[in-house]
Amino acid sequence: MDQTQGAQLLTVNVVAELRPDHGRTVRPTAIDKRPVTGRIAVGPLGVAGDLQANRKYHGGLDKAVYAFAREDVAHWESRLGRPIPPGTFGENFSTVGLEVSDALVGERWRIGSGADAVVVEVTMPRTPCMTFARWMGESRGWVKRFSVHGRLGAYLRVTTPGEVSPGDPVAVVHRPAHGVPVSAVFTGLEPAQARTLFEARDDGEVRLCPEVRDRVAQALGR
Repeated sequence: MDQTQGAQLLTVNVVAELRPDHGRTVRPTAIDKRPVTGRIAVGPLGVAGDLQANRKYHGGLDKAVYAFAREDVAHWESRLGRPIPPGTFGENFSTVGLEVSDALVGERWRIGSGADAVVVEVTMPRTPCMTFARWMGESRGWVKRFSVHGRLGAYLRVTTPGEVSPGDPVAVVHRPAHGVPVSAVFTGLEPAQARTLFEARDDGEVRLCPEVRDRVAQALGR
């Protein structure tokens, strides 16, 4: 086990209320996540009390939980000149002391230390959208700015359900040998990285979700 020194689950955030998203049509969005207290159950489909308004792009087994590092939030606080509370980026898990955006595809984290500790697996990066931009009040150029910065956070698959609470320690319990960070899936896989991921999949080292398999195949020209 690789205990990341001082890494913690800072807050657990679930949807506070559905809000209207005024795009081309008005649709509900569940991006309004806010911290909750106490022990919170985490199952295969995510954090108890949370939901996704658009199941086409959010939720499911491969995107059950979205994690974002508080260190990356701090970057945007300095750029935007305002405080950004936990959950504002739509994250379920706000972490501190943990590399999230450059975690490896298939990397596993253990959250908590008791018998009910949760184990999650990094699956893919976030793809920022205009709903996110409108929610941030930064519609003009926000998607590009957030994408270019490259610190997108990570979606997680829940491999061992259990319970978590704010302040729980986070340990990296498995780092795949392929060495490909989840951020590269969004910014563009090099052919060598794509081949490495396919080989890791074939060897049973990592499970690639459909979106990542498609991007790997694209990088290889298949």
